[in-house]
Amino acid sequence: MTSSRPATADWTLHPHRALPAEPGLRDIAVRIYEQTASLPLVCMHGHVEASVFADDEPFADPAQLLIVPDHYVTRMMASQGIPLESLGVPRRDGGPVETDSRKIFRTFCENWHLYRGTPSRYWLEHELVEVFGVTERPSAESADRLYDRISECVADPSFRPRALLDRFNIEIISTTDPASSDLSVHGRIAEDGLGERVVPTFRPDGVLQLERPTWREEIATLAEVSGTDTSSYAGYLDALRERRAAFVAAGARATDHGHLYADTHPMDPADAASLYSRVLGGETPTAAEARAFSAHMLLEMAGMSCEDGLVMQIHPGVLRDHSTQVFERHGQDKGYDIPIGAEYARAVRPMLERHGLDPRFRVILFTIDETVYSRELAPLAGAYPSVRLGAPWWFLDSPDGMRRFRELVTETAGFANMSGFVDDTRAYASIPARHDLARRVDAGYLARLVAEHRLEEDEAIETAVDLAYRLPRLSYPKPVPA
Repeated sequence: MTSSRPATADWTLHPHRALPAEPGLRDIAVRIYEQTASLPLVCMHGHVEASVFADDEPFADPAQLLIVPDHYVTRMMASQGIPLESLGVPRRDGGPVETDSRKIFRTFCENWHLYRGTPSRYWLEHELVEVFGVTERPSAESADRLYDRISECVADPSFRPRALLDRFNIEIISTTDPASSDLSVHGRIAEDGLGERVVPTFRPDGVLQLERPTWREEIATLAEVSGTDTSSYAGYLDALRERRAAFVAAGARATDHGHLYADTHPMDPADAASLYSRVLGGETPTAAEARAFSAHMLLEMAGMSCEDGLVMQIHPGVLRDHSTQVFERHGQDKGYDIPIGAEYARAVRPMLERHGLDPRFRVILFTIDETVYSRELAPLAGAYPSVRLGAPWWFLDSPDGMRRFRELVTETAGFANMSGFVDDTRAYASIPARHDLARRVDAGYLARLVAEHRLEEDEAIETAVDLAYRLPRLSYPKPVPA
């Protein structure tokens, strides 16, 4: 199915997009949104590579910028039978893929209709019109003109990554870096005066999850960068503390944990030490052993957060690389990570029993399992002073997904127990679009509370500013080590 509607040369975005359709509510929402639209962006859960800011090189051509690396974009076309190879997605074995970026971009434009109703459509529209100045809707007929227009933009020095920090009004942005990173890239960023604006986030999954094929290699790298002997479990913990301290010194505000489960049940320390040594020595752990060790290490990470002040982020419930064939051919993060049910109340209880009332501890819980919003997450955040609810993430950072989140959690958790919006993307040019959508959806939700006389309008505006700006700043403070 393709669109029979011709592309127009006067394509614009409606100023009231994603706001309520009912005129009375829309008027209130417009007034609320106007107070947040130009606020600085606080991007504390991001995946743009640190090297992008360190090197400050021009972005690649339109296909390499907007399509090839973005699994949100490629997965939709793949779902309709378009091979990833034809979209330029590299193969692990170096096999042939499409290298003609103009042809890849044409394929995307020819399939623009596939994105109808998706958040990707909203983000892409915002990027094309607001960032690149495109005036035609993507289509087979307009593809080459759009390609040329975007190519002109990315060739302009004002479109370099560092310049975009100002253009996008980004006040602070985090990258996500493995525990084994030597942080030399962030050192270059700091030398150029951006160390307070572009900060790392400590992501230790590779050294906490025994079942990973690269775990032993990661441990060896951890030993090297930390200067610590990791041949014992005690040395391993010391190495993790050293790297966390290095991240804090480099400006980090948080840790990030993408485990399959939110489980934080402890192991006996002697059993953990024995399992660590056996797997390091070459033994393959059972699934139960690997799960137990991951849970134990999440609890250890919480304890270390009390020591060094890094905010802990946990986002479980994703079965990574669902298609073994796609993983073997193209590697990770190619659109085949599929959500599973998540359980929190019992899973995080050991962590909260130990640290939940400790004023030094802060944890932000994310989910893509909507069934736990009102049943588990909102009550946890509404009781424990250490818990904040992360913004709707991944498949849920969509207009309706964000509305449902507000409706399901606010009455129990209140606004003050939210993290505010975080964009969670490696697609740099989409960051303003994602924040804009969240601000519009929040304006619509708050407008309904005003219309129902549950909030005064000045309260709604203050809350909108909290959600867009103040709460992200408060949720990710600078660490204050114990």
